[in-house]
Amino acid sequence: MSSSPAEKILESVGGGGNVESLTHCATRLRFQLRDASGVDQKVVEAIPGVMGAVPQAGDRFQVVIGGGVQNVYNDIMALPAMKAGPKSVSDADLKAAERNKGVRGKVAWLDSLFEFLSDSFRPILGALLGASFFITFMALASSLGWIGNWADPRTDLPVSWQFVNLMWQCVFVFLPLMVAYNATKKLGADPWVGFAIMAVVMLPGFTGLAEGVQPQDVFGSQVAVVPIFGIPLTVFNYSSQVFPPLLMAALLGPLYKLLRKIIPDNVQLIFVPFLAMLIMIPLTAFLIGPIGVYAGAALAQLLSSINSFSPFIFAIIIPLAYPFMVPLGLHWPINAIMLLNIQNLGYDFIQGPMGAWNFACFGATAAVLIIAWRQRDAAMKQTATGALAAGLLGGISEPSLYGIHLRYKRIYPRMLVGCLVGGLIIGFGSLFMGLENGVTTQAFVFTSLLTIPAFNPIGLYAIAVLAAFFTSMLLILFTGYQTEEQKAEVLALVAEADREKLAVGAVEGGTIDTVDDASSRSAAVGAASAGAATGVAAAATAVATGVVERVLQVVSPLDGVVKPLSEVPDPVFAGGVMGPGVAIEPSGDTVYAPGAGTIAAAQPTGHAFGIVLDGGVEVLIHVGIDTVNLKGEGFDVKVKAGDRVEIGTPLVTFNRDIITKAGYPLITPVIVLNAEQFSVVDPIALGEVTAGTPIISVEQEA
Repeated sequence: MSSSPAEKILESVGGGGNVESLTHCATRLRFQLRDASGVDQKVVEAIPGVMGAVPQAGDRFQVVIGGGVQNVYNDIMALPAMKAGPKSVSDADLKAAERNKGVRGKVAWLDSLFEFLSDSFRPILGALLGASFFITFMALASSLGWIGNWADPRTDLPVSWQFVNLMWQCVFVFLPLMVAYNATKKLGADPWVGFAIMAVVMLPGFTGLAEGVQPQDVFGSQVAVVPIFGIPLTVFNYSSQVFPPLLMAALLGPLYKLLRKIIPDNVQLIFVPFLAMLIMIPLTAFLIGPIGVYAGAALAQLLSSINSFSPFIFAIIIPLAYPFMVPLGLHWPINAIMLLNIQNLGYDFIQGPMGAWNFACFGATAAVLIIAWRQRDAAMKQTATGALAAGLLGGISEPSLYGIHLRYKRIYPRMLVGCLVGGLIIGFGSLFMGLENGVTTQAFVFTSLLTIPAFNPIGLYAIAVLAAFFTSMLLILFTGYQTEEQKAEVLALVAEADREKLAVGAVEGGTIDTVDDASSRSAAVGAASAGAATGVAAAATAVATGVVERVLQVVSPLDGVVKPLSEVPDPVFAGGVMGPGVAIEPSGDTVYAPGAGTIAAAQPTGHAFGIVLDGGVEVLIHVGIDTVNLKGEGFDVKVKAGDRVEIGTPLVTFNRDIITKAGYPLITPVIVLNAEQFSVVDPIALGEVTAGTPIISVEQEA
């Protein structure tokens, strides 16, 4: 009886007893082994479905699977050998170990925070995006005059539209429960226990405790406080709040681990959940929940005081504060202040500066969408499209934040610059125009494209929000939002998708229906998928007995000495994990296009380029090793993604002295990323070459 790929992979790394922990990214299985010395890399790579294997320091071992990694991971975790006992190293521990390497380890606490927030919101992204389209529909209906201001809770909508409104409110009202489940699961506790703890304060009976109780004024907000066994309990509507469930989970996780240590195994199933709930339900209701309530109310009061003191300062603080308030739900109490301002003053002064934050957020999402289109990242295109529609038309930032921004920490610093620019324009514009209260509105609205006319003066507001939008968008477009590993994973997934679509595209686009026998059908598919080869150094097509073969050549992008990939001081390249190819020890200082084609990726740091050559060959050129750490110093990039290049088009010039003095090797891997689409990918020759000399032969046979 043959073993499954999952069983073979587990057996090849020493069995379940040798695995301390197993996680996965978008393309790779990541094993933390007790002893990796006995693992044979070649044996692992020979397993069907395995694209490569990468031994690493510290008994870590990676197995490259590709886009199907989730299924393989699930299959391995379901094997009896993996259920033999607890693993001593968690996913968080592995991520912490990775953070200790290089630059990333300098802000480990920030990485941990972003990972916690990202993993708490990522599973509910689909629900958020689904709700966002209902929000978009409501915003359009309001703009077209079908209904009143849907965003204002004081608006009495027709009952039919109330039902439509419920279709998005169902997600946001119960968002605390979803977050509680995910955040608790992230920290290793029973997620349903976390769900149950948060559910207590969301029960109608909980809010009903304050029935008949006179509200108290707390920092300008009306809050009901009732005595429970002599202890004051703050009763509040926790719908849409995310700070309480996040803080609750942060405490429940360590508590669960402690209870598991001190309670005997044979009664843990009963007493660990019971004691956790006994401790955390009162703690959440009496302390954790009110912290969020009072913090939000105090913040709203503080902002009001700041605006009274200086609208200029207020216009800057609001856009810079909101990116941190929204993920924690601290912005919801401020909505009450907005409504109170409109009722008492006839206008509100908070929503104008808030628009600068919202549009900076949407600009960041627009940049991510553009980059996703360039990278052909289908999943991110869908996510960013939904989030951008919800933002620009509905004024909702949560899909952007939870679905994208909190997952990629490079976005926030660039987005904050956009917030600052928008705030400065409102602040200086208000001073110049003599506006005592800054930009104001007489209606409670969600700041979107459709609500720009609601603000006064409309010109100043429009300039500010558009400046915030384009500042964030351009900064992210020029500097990117992904780490190098994230880019590599997207590139690998796209390459795999291309391989799957190759034959289908050929059948749909060619004259395949006129071919009858199987061999001639293969020939037609090969011809259609190969396309024109005008941009490759040399190409030959031979047709004989129904077989179409193309021989393509990738030319050297550098003057230098061609060496085998095995001499590259990086296990991913040296092991051929990214694909076959060669390495070049450069003698010059300029990298040229290795054929005619299109630039798929051009890193602003200048250290890496992805090119799709005419004929379908996808080439990666990585200038030096670890040169990304130079952050572009010593590199002069000549092209950008989407550019058309010919053989010999300069891609980048680099300063050899800067690279070598920094201690980074100059050796440059030239990789064929989609080698599986071709029958043969081989180096032509080793030794000294000049730019333009053929170095890799690629043959395609159908």
